Amino acid sequence: MDNQKAKSNRDAALHYHENPRPGKLEVRATKPLANGRDLSLAYSPGVAEACIEIKNAPETAAKYTARGNLVAVVSNGTAVLGLGNIGALASKPVMEGKAVLFKKFANIDCFDIELNESDPEKLAEIVCAMEPSFGAINLEDIKAPDCFIVEKICRERMNIPVFHDDQHGTAIVVGAAATNALHVAGKKFEDIKVVSTGGGAAGIACLNMLLKLGVKRENVWLCDIHGLVYEGRTEDMNPQKAAFAQKSDLRTLDEVIGDADLFLGLSGPGVLKPEMVTKMTDQPIIFALANPTPEIMPEQVREVAPDAIIATGRSDYPNQVNNVLCFPFIFRGALDVGATEINDAMQVGCVEGIAALARATTSAEAAAAYKGEQLTFGCNYLIPKPFDPRLMGVVASAVAKAAIESGVAKRPIEDFEAYKEKLDGSVFKSALIMRPVFAAAAKAERDIVFAEGEDERVLRAAQAMIEETTDHPILVGRPDVIAQRCERAGLTIKPGTDFRIVNPENDPRYYDYWNEYHKLMARRGVTPDLAKAIMRTNTTAIAAIMVHRGEADSMICGTFGQYLWHMNYVRQILAQGGLHPVGALSLMILEDGPLFIADTHVHPEPTPEQIMETVIGAARHVRRFGMEPNIALCSHSQFGNLDIDTGRRMRAALELLEATEPDFSFEGEMHIDSALDPEYRNRIFPDARLNGPANVLVFANTDAASGVRNILKMRAGGLEVGPILMGMGNKAHIATPSITARGLLNMSALAGTPVAHYG
Repeated sequence: MDNQKAKSNRDAALHYHENPRPGKLEVRATKPLANGRDLSLAYSPGVAEACIEIKNAPETAAKYTARGNLVAVVSNGTAVLGLGNIGALASKPVMEGKAVLFKKFANIDCFDIELNESDPEKLAEIVCAMEPSFGAINLEDIKAPDCFIVEKICRERMNIPVFHDDQHGTAIVVGAAATNALHVAGKKFEDIKVVSTGGGAAGIACLNMLLKLGVKRENVWLCDIHGLVYEGRTEDMNPQKAAFAQKSDLRTLDEVIGDADLFLGLSGPGVLKPEMVTKMTDQPIIFALANPTPEIMPEQVREVAPDAIIATGRSDYPNQVNNVLCFPFIFRGALDVGATEINDAMQVGCVEGIAALARATTSAEAAAAYKGEQLTFGCNYLIPKPFDPRLMGVVASAVAKAAIESGVAKRPIEDFEAYKEKLDGSVFKSALIMRPVFAAAAKAERDIVFAEGEDERVLRAAQAMIEETTDHPILVGRPDVIAQRCERAGLTIKPGTDFRIVNPENDPRYYDYWNEYHKLMARRGVTPDLAKAIMRTNTTAIAAIMVHRGEADSMICGTFGQYLWHMNYVRQILAQGGLHPVGALSLMILEDGPLFIADTHVHPEPTPEQIMETVIGAARHVRRFGMEPNIALCSHSQFGNLDIDTGRRMRAALELLEATEPDFSFEGEMHIDSALDPEYRNRIFPDARLNGPANVLVFANTDAASGVRNILKMRAGGLEVGPILMGMGNKAHIATPSITARGLLNMSALAGTPVAHYG
């Protein structure tokens, strides 16, 4: 089974990298190029003006080119993840992935550059020659000790930040975690004994960071695969290790671990034994950071030291030391002030920012993203979660401030409050907006039935659900067909073993299902024979009956067929006890941020009351994503300038909303450009209640809403999440035929969140 799962993961990873187009990156133009004038400005002759300005004043390159927001991720592939020296070409997927993280977490543009050069001095020469192209360099996956040589040469010769993330990114997060661990334990850096395993780049950098934070060098005991690093040792030594050599007759980890306050592991699995932990001080601090298997498992530590403070590199335990907490934001701050380097002050500023954030009150967004976890500062919450939206503002501004105060900033920031507000406002401009939904869904186990269980997209989504969530898929379909299609798609999930099936052609519950449906529909013209036929052929009705009977918590249908056809059966069976379809809300994830569109499917020409319900429902769901709703009621009429049907209905809905005194921002009726452009809106209607651009557009008919949704999806590259069927207590969601397997997984995460979390 393990081999099958490994093969499945491999196939899924390759499919992800290949489709819908190879790789994880593309280059897009940021300026229009639609006519001859645009061409003359972008290229000859207009481009010459920008060239002359930069020649006369090199600092203006950040003003007239992308250089000020452009980072190069550079590797020669000699130490890639756990794969070792696989070469530059094979490292490209990793470097592309790092570039994606830069873009998604900090909106930094990035080129991945893989170089066939194993000589560290020659590699450094190549990197130095690229200085005119980039605002900063991120060195990645270069083996030790070569990485030390490359970074030293580049930092000495280049006038832009050069940062080896494998060293310093890990060191910064370890520094933040150690700062708070000592705070919890009531100890100080200058008083503690540190024992470390692993003399590679990350390990050495972490020890150097601890020295910057106050640890005394004589209190650091470094061990590697050969034992203690001691004075006079010649085996597998380099200057970086030698700096931590101890004058001692001790030789093994077991011999030096006694009375240690902090164990820092960046080595391999099983290195630290439980009996060694018993030799450490009271309330020992254990940072076992080897991945995927730590130097010691947290459960083993707890058995011998229940009060221990533990961190790992894994996401399934508290206190994950993950350099994504650091590198996007340290580069963001450095680029924004035009820093010439990332110095010690900036790194310590980053440490202090991350540590202080964990000690502060947990944000509502982080709490929503990690429901069920105790996010109160203490042993199990030493550092923020990677998806805490405050990281950008706090860490990047701390780094920028340190750069200015240490004298390496070429473009100092005067108004730090305004800068932090700008950073905070950019947090949700990425597909990471789905993370809070997945995290909330992971805290519950729900049964989700897919009406079209034979569809390959559904099968792929089901496999991803099983691997990534705690929810249980149920598929409506013929078992032999599902099994054949799983095998054809290279999936390892098996009907009846990994998920349940409802077979429309032969299910023991058939009598119960048609009888239940007939009871619901007997006075609406449905005869027993018709009920029997529907329960044999209509998979949407079957799925709805399962939810009605409590055999599933939620249903997903609609991968083929017309939306309202599916809606008919959802309404017949599940619209009870005050539940009724309010509207369909589509989240469009765009390059410049998320935008919600409603009502895209349910009410072709909604009444004012239905519009009001749609607005209120949209506000609840927007908050599910950790955002505050800013809702615009859109029509062809703008603030009363046209006496037309859509305008009248929107104005009536506005009055109804005002009477309810809602706790969210809304305004209407208005055009889309007024909704999205605050400057224009304030010019034509200065007293508007919206602040900033709207993040929800509610339309007066489904033609307009669906049209905007499809244009954003097909022409603006928008990624759709949904449609979310509002008003049905999260019991049913109806997809559209164009949905992808990933879209179905996103929808299952929405369905997998208990209704109590929806508000």
